[in-house]
This record gives sequence, C-alpha cells and structure tokens, in this order.
Amino acid sequence: MTTTAPAGPVTDADKAAVATVPGRVVAAWAAQDATAFAAVFTPDGTMILPGFFRKGTADIEGFMSFAFQGPYKDTRVTGTPIDLRFLTPDTAVVITEGGVIGAGETELSPDRTIRATWVVTKHDGEWKLAAYQNSPRDAA
Repeated sequence: MTTTAPAGPVTDADKAAVATVPGRVVAAWAAQDATAFAAVFTPDGTMILPGFFRKGTADIEGFMSFAFQGPYKDTRVTGTPIDLRFLTPDTAVVITEGGVIGAGETELSPDRTIRATWVVTKHDGEWKLAAYQNSPRDAA
C-alpha cells in the first residue's frame, strides 16, 4: 500500500486510525449490524453504490438494515487498502480492493471484485467516513 502525506502534522497514529476505517465497515457487515455500519460515517456522510445514493447516517442505516435482511443477508465483505494519502492533516483518501462474498461462498468472485474510494475525515476527534463510492474493478 502506498501512503503519502501533505506538509503538516500527520501522525503515525492518524495514519493507523485512517487505515482501520475499512476494517470497521467489514466488522459491522460481518455482524450484519446496520447501526454500527452507519456509525462509521459522519452525520452527513454519503454512500454511492451502483444504482444507489444514500446521504446521512439515518439513510445509510435504513438502507443497510433492509439490505442485511435481503440481498446482503449472510454475506461478508472484504476491503484491503491499496493506497492511502492525506489531503490535509484531518482528511485522507483510502483506495481499497475487495467486494461482497456471497452467502455460503468462501472467497470473492472475480466478477464481483470492486475498487472503492473512501474520503475519511476527523469528526469530533474520531476518524469517520465522509464519502464512499465503489465501482467494478474490471471493465465489462
């Protein structure tokens, strides 16, 4: 994973904390916990998935609650950081590669592999997700 930083005070603790944000989403997904999933976002955070746009923790929580009862029931998600860069000492961009592992599957299907962009910001002293968007890794 590549890491770059702006001029200014970016601590090793901040770098480590930003790198854990995708893992917080993975853990919330594993627990099928829509509240914990939404809590990773800032209050006005956005989530763009193919065909969907959600804004704010309540909207994201409602969407994921429905999804965990329906199309994402018993699924897992993976996301490995492949790039991390700080735009300012309080804002970073993380690029991950991963995707949804279907119920009963043991590994990620290549045709469902995505790359995602995470805009992470320090909100009330905690690193939170301000914006998330993913797209297929490979062209159709």
